[in-house]
Amino acid sequence: MKKIAFVSVSLFVCVFVFAQPAKENADDSWKKIYRASATKINDLVHTKLDVKFDYDKSYLYGKEWVTLKPHFYPTDSLCLDAKGMDIHKIALVKGENNISLKYDYNGMLLRIQLDRSYKNSETYTIFIDYTSKPNELKNEGSNAINDSKGLYFINPKGEEKDKPTQIWTQGESESNSAWFPTIDKPNQKTTEEIYMTVPDKYVTLSNGKLMSQKKNEDGTRTDYWKMDLPHAPYLFFMGVGDYAIVKDSYKGKEVNYYVEKEYAPVARRIFGNTPDMIAFYEKITGVEYPWVKYDQITGRDYVSGAMENTTATLHTDALQQDARELVDGNKYEDYVAHELFHQWFGDLVTTESWSNITLNESFADYSETLWFEHKYGKDAGDEINYKGIQSYLADPTDPSKNLVRFYYADKEDVFDMVSYAKGGRILNMLRNYVGDSAFFKALNLYLVTNKFKSAEAQQLRLAFEEVTGQDLNWFWNEWYYSNGHPKLNIDYLYDDDAKKVNVVINQTQAGDKVFKLPIAIDIYNGSQKYRHKVWIENKSDTFTFAYNIKPDLINVDGDKVLLCEKKDNKTLDNYIHQYKYAGLYLDRREAIDYCAKHQEDDKAVDLLKLALKDKFPVLRVYVLEKLDFKKDNIRSTFEPLILDVAKNDAKSLVRAKAIELLGSFQNPDYKPLFEKAISDSSYSVSGDALEALNKIDSTEAIKAANSFVKFPARGKLLDVICAISTSEDVVDKVMASFESLPTLSEKKLETAVTLGEKLALTTDSTKLKKGVDLLIDYRESIPSAYRSQTDVFINKIVLEELLKRKQIAGLTEQADYIKSKLDKKAF
Repeated sequence: MKKIAFVSVSLFVCVFVFAQPAKENADDSWKKIYRASATKINDLVHTKLDVKFDYDKSYLYGKEWVTLKPHFYPTDSLCLDAKGMDIHKIALVKGENNISLKYDYNGMLLRIQLDRSYKNSETYTIFIDYTSKPNELKNEGSNAINDSKGLYFINPKGEEKDKPTQIWTQGESESNSAWFPTIDKPNQKTTEEIYMTVPDKYVTLSNGKLMSQKKNEDGTRTDYWKMDLPHAPYLFFMGVGDYAIVKDSYKGKEVNYYVEKEYAPVARRIFGNTPDMIAFYEKITGVEYPWVKYDQITGRDYVSGAMENTTATLHTDALQQDARELVDGNKYEDYVAHELFHQWFGDLVTTESWSNITLNESFADYSETLWFEHKYGKDAGDEINYKGIQSYLADPTDPSKNLVRFYYADKEDVFDMVSYAKGGRILNMLRNYVGDSAFFKALNLYLVTNKFKSAEAQQLRLAFEEVTGQDLNWFWNEWYYSNGHPKLNIDYLYDDDAKKVNVVINQTQAGDKVFKLPIAIDIYNGSQKYRHKVWIENKSDTFTFAYNIKPDLINVDGDKVLLCEKKDNKTLDNYIHQYKYAGLYLDRREAIDYCAKHQEDDKAVDLLKLALKDKFPVLRVYVLEKLDFKKDNIRSTFEPLILDVAKNDAKSLVRAKAIELLGSFQNPDYKPLFEKAISDSSYSVSGDALEALNKIDSTEAIKAANSFVKFPARGKLLDVICAISTSEDVVDKVMASFESLPTLSEKKLETAVTLGEKLALTTDSTKLKKGVDLLIDYRESIPSAYRSQTDVFINKIVLEELLKRKQIAGLTEQADYIKSKLDKKAF
C-alpha cells in the first residue's frame, strides 16, 4: 500500500489537519490487548469465484467454492469473514452433489457447521451463494486507506458525464471479505480462480493469467482468470472498465498498463520503467519475479495511493499524467517502484500479522530509495531517503510507536509513517552496517526461506544473522521492538597545543533510553579523508583524534545514514568544506541550510552562488527557495544569476522556480521572458510565467488565461488560470479540477475556496447549482472524524460568503439554492 500524504492546510483563519484526530476520553483499553497473529484452525487451499455485477444496485452476485483443510487439530466447523452480505445457500460439495449445511451469520462472521470432523490430512470444499452489498456496509477507514468497503462501483449508472464507469476492489487490510467470504487474515494463502461476467464493452483485470473469454447472448462477456500460486486473501483483485491496455513484456511475461484511453499514448512514459525495475529487483534480491505476469491499472476515486494486489497493482488515477505534465518528470515513479517491490515483500512473503506490517511496507518504502539510486544516481536515492526521515519526524505522535507493534486500537492504525518511512530508514541503516553484499544476500535468504508463506520480523533477523554470522538482537531490540530515535548534540573541542580534537556526542532524547549507533567519523584535510568507525553507546561519548594539521572538517555520520535529529555545531568554514569535499546529497543540503541562515556573510553567499549550479536539480531549486530577498545584497547578487537560470537551466522545475522569483521582483523588463515562457511545454514553467506576468501586466495575463481556458491544463498552470481568468468557462475548469482531487488533501480544500470565488462570478444558475452540489458532496464525503472541521469550513468560509455575494448581486434564485444547502448545525 502506497499512502497518500495528507498534510495540514492553513486557509484564512482556519487550520485543518488531515491526520488521525485525537479523541476526547478515548478508550485506551487496547493498550492491554496483545495483537497476536490470527489463530489458524482451518487453512485456505483454493478459492473459486463466479461473480456478476448489478450496476443499478451496486451489488455483486457471487458463487464461491472454497477449499480448506484443518491446520493441525481436527475440526467440525468453519468460520469465515463475510461482511454485510446476503447469504442464500451454503453447502458441502460431495462429488456432483451439494449437501446443505447449517450456519449462523451475524452480518460479519459466517459460522458453518460441517457434516463431520475433518483431519488436517483431509480437504473439503464449501459452496456459498451470496450477494455483496458494499454500499450498505458501514466501515471506517484509516490514514492510509480512507474507506474499507472492499468493492467499489464508480459512476455505475453513468450519471456523471465526465467520469468513466469502473469497478475496482481494495482488500487491505481485511476488506475483501466484503465481496467474497474468506478467512480474511494475512497469514492465510490460497490459489484462486475467478469468473467475471461484465458488459462486453469493458475489459477486466484480476490476479494471475487471463485463461479465456466467452461472449454471452445478453451482451455480456465472462472472463476467466486463474492464479496458480498461493497468495493472501487481501491481495485478491478485480478491475472492470473502459480501459486501453498498453502491452509491454519482461522475459516473455506480460507487463501491461491499463489506463483510460486518452492516456494510452503516454502510458509507457508513466509505467515504462517497469520492466527495468523488475530486472533490477531480481538482481538485488537474487529471486526471479515469481508471478505469471504483472499488470498495473488506475482507478477513479481510489481510496488510497496504490495497492500491490498480486500481479495486478491498482493505482490512483493521479498517475495518469498528460504529456505536458511529464515534461517535468514522472512525479509518481516512486509509486510504481514501491508497489512492484511488494510483489516480493508482501505478496511472495507476507506479514503474518498487522503487527508486523513493516515487513511489507518498510521494504516497499525503501525500494524507492534503491530504485532512484540505481536509475538516477546516489543523490536521487539519498533525496528519497532524506524525505523519508522528514516524513517520519514530522508526525509528533509517531516516535512513541514501536516499529513492530503488538498493541494498537485498530489494525488500520499501523499504516503510518513508522511502519513505512521509519522502517525504510532502518533498513538503510542496516544496509550500511552490514554492507551491500550481506544485506542483499540476507534478503535473498529471507525470501527463499519464506516464499509463499507468512513471516514475522524475527525471521528477517534470523536471515541476517545466518548471512553475517552476527547476533543482531541488539539492532532488532533497538529499532524493531522499541520506539523513538536519537537526538544528538555534536561538539568539536580542539586543542592545538596537544594536537588533538575531542568529538563529543551527547544523546539528548528524553528519558533513560540510549541508542547504540555504529557510525563513521570522517576527518578531512583538504580533499584527503581519513575514516574512523566508532560506536555511540552512551548518553555522552567522547572520541579523541590526534592531528598534525588542524582538520578542515570533521564529519560525524560520514555516510549520512542515521535516523536522528541532530544539532551539529560546525562552523561556516566547516560547512563550506563539507559542501565541496564530503559531497553526498545531505552533506551539500546541510551546508546550504547553514549558509542560508548566514546570508549576511560573504562566504556563505559565495557558497550559495556555487550551489546554484549544483549537479542535482533538486538542490538548485532548494537554493532558490532559501534566498532572502529582504536583504539588498542578496537581490543584487542573485537577480542576474536567477535570470540566467530562468533562461538556460536544463530542468523545467528549476526554470519554473527561477521565473517565480523573478515575478516577485515585479520588474517590467522581464515581461518578454514571461510572455515567451507562458507557452513553454512544461505546465510548471507556463504557470509560474503566467502568474509572474499577472504581477506586472494583469490585463495581458488575464487575456492569456482566458485564451487557455478551453485547452487542457494541469498543475501550476491550471491553478493560475483558475485564479485569474475572468472567463465564464473557467467555472467548468475549476469544477473539473475540484472533482479530480483526493477527498483528504490540502489541494481539495484550497480548490474549494477557488471554486466558491468563481461561482460568485457566474450568472449561469445551472453551473452555480452544480458547483454548490460538488461542495456539499465534498462536505458529506469527509469521514466523520474530520466533519466538525470541514463542515464549518465549507459552510462558513465558502458557502456563506458565496451567499452574501449572490444576495448583493440580486441573484435570488441562486441565493435561495445556496441557502437551502447550508447546514446550520455545523455552527
